[in-house]
Amino acid sequence: MLEPGDAAPDFELPNQNGEPVRLADQEGLVVLYFYPRADTPGCTTQACSFRDNWDAYEDRGIPVFGISDDPVEDLADFAEKYDLPIDLLSDEDGSVAEQYGSYGEKNVFGNVVEGVFRNTYVVRDGVVEAAYRSVDPEGHAEVLLADLDELDAE
Repeated sequence: MLEPGDAAPDFELPNQNGEPVRLADQEGLVVLYFYPRADTPGCTTQACSFRDNWDAYEDRGIPVFGISDDPVEDLADFAEKYDLPIDLLSDEDGSVAEQYGSYGEKNVFGNVVEGVFRNTYVVRDGVVEAAYRSVDPEGHAEVLLADLDELDAE
């Protein structure tokens, strides 16, 4: 997992509309949250938490990008179903998640599978400012807002 002060690996991934999103094109603070699977209970809770707090992120000028290994079509359905205003990015081969220490073997209901870990990064101009490992999807967007206010003041 990357730590504060580490260079954030640049990437270009398609969003739920198939449009390319590149980290290097973002200025200031950016939230990157990695999540295992669109339209599952925990991931829906987390995405809807960002949706429900979207005005606060938008007021601060902080974009939020959710990254999973779901295909673009699944992300489009997920975004539409829950009216998600954030960009959901498709990392189908898990290569970006792996660069961020957010992809690998995990135990799901007694089975060992490869997949995305629920981690979040705050990046500023290509540098990791904050890292959150194995986050709780419930309330994470609110916790992050408080931390972002501190980071934004720096």
